[in-house]
Amino acid sequence: MNNPRLAGRYAKSLLELSIEQNHLDAVYADIKMLNGICKSNPDFVALLKSPVINSDKKEKIISAVLEGKISPLTNAFVQLLARKIRESNLPEIARAFIEQYNELKQIHLVKITTAVPMSETLKNDILAKVKTDAGIEHIELETVVKEELIGGFKLEMGGNLVDASILRDLKDVKKQFSENIYIHKMR
Repeated sequence: MNNPRLAGRYAKSLLELSIEQNHLDAVYADIKMLNGICKSNPDFVALLKSPVINSDKKEKIISAVLEGKISPLTNAFVQLLARKIRESNLPEIARAFIEQYNELKQIHLVKITTAVPMSETLKNDILAKVKTDAGIEHIELETVVKEELIGGFKLEMGGNLVDASILRDLKDVKKQFSENIYIHKMR
């Protein structure tokens, strides 16, 4: 169950505690790793959200998965979530923490979706162009490959979308043909 308010509050608490204890970068790295685990492993997320498995077993499984991989502060936070029966919100809390960290450090997320993988030089050129045009200093680039775009790209940043894909062009042409605006003008 999505609960953005709860996720935001827990994320803010962890962010403030990690700043207070001078472990912000370590906790950020841990949360990025947790977020990656949640994105790449749907079974782990299903385990966290399962009402059948009790919290004690979930806590033991989470500890076994994360043992030795995360800092003591992050480990204590994850154990707290398990004790408070909030482990099902861990993926959402991780995303909220990353968003708040990026806001604090003024890092802007740019997502580029292409039909084929991009080369490093192309990525660097796009980053340089976005930095100069938007006047942004820190950018985190996320690349996604979706073959159905056929060609071109989609660029998402700050709630804005630039869709310069062949798929969109084809949909626009299809829409123009379905409306058949030229036949009406000929009569």
